[in-house]
Amino acid sequence: MLNVFKSNETGQLVELDEIADDTWISLTNPTMEELRLVSSTCDVDVEELAAALDVEEHSRVSPERGCVLILVDAPTTEDEDDLGPSHITIPIGILITAKNVVTVTLQRVPALAELEAGRVRYLDTSLKTRFTLQMLMRTARSYIVALKDIEKMIDRQEAALRKSTTNESLVQMLNLEKSLVYISTSLVSNQKVLESVARTSAIKKYPQDEDLLQDTIIENEQAVEMANIYSGILSGTMDAYASVIANNQNVIIKTLALITIVLSIPTMIFSAYGMNLNLDGMPLSATIWGFAIVVSLSFLIALGVTMVFFRKKWF
Repeated sequence: MLNVFKSNETGQLVELDEIADDTWISLTNPTMEELRLVSSTCDVDVEELAAALDVEEHSRVSPERGCVLILVDAPTTEDEDDLGPSHITIPIGILITAKNVVTVTLQRVPALAELEAGRVRYLDTSLKTRFTLQMLMRTARSYIVALKDIEKMIDRQEAALRKSTTNESLVQMLNLEKSLVYISTSLVSNQKVLESVARTSAIKKYPQDEDLLQDTIIENEQAVEMANIYSGILSGTMDAYASVIANNQNVIIKTLALITIVLSIPTMIFSAYGMNLNLDGMPLSATIWGFAIVVSLSFLIALGVTMVFFRKKWF
């Protein structure tokens, strides 16, 4: 998908029907024809545009022929059948050319979706460095939003784990831990990219841009710290609640064992009276009340054993 945006006098983005100067060209899961169109219009190599389409591509700042390529990772979500939505990161390629800013992603990410939806004010696509830094700022903030969402999911799973005797909630916590690993790794890579942007002379920066860049670096550092904190909390929670699940299962096994002991008492008595022996040798076989007496005595003994277990608080 190819979309072209240009800022108006009020700092809002307006979508255009064709590529023009001083615009933002957004490519989302583009076709080869769209890549070639942007390549020929903006005078950039197709390989540079397609770099972000490789999920294994590492984050970097790379001055290319006539442009600067910035590759960073951005958080997004994907649906898993049994585990629900999972947070992942995918590359964003930002190319700063002489006349345009071009972004390339495999799928729509929240950081760029906010810009397209007009949720960010005071945008100016003609100021390419500042516009790029605003993208990087939204990317850093999208990590914080994703981490807060993970925190809420951790709280929900904690409530479920307190009463759980199965591994389902624990598996979902493992999925959250995997998401945090992806996010932490991407944040560290992005931090190095931002530091490279601050050092490189290939990207022209004005005093206002320097302030915005420092704010972006600080925002990303805060996201790194949050990810580390949540990773530690999640790891400790999983260890604790793995023990809780095992303890809950032990309680169930103990209860079943006590019930088995209680029921074994009348079972043993009834088994003895069920043997094919001479009735003259069986106690209470001569009285008409023998059956009722044996049954009542069996259940009274079982009840007495049950009361003993209750006093010992084994039930």
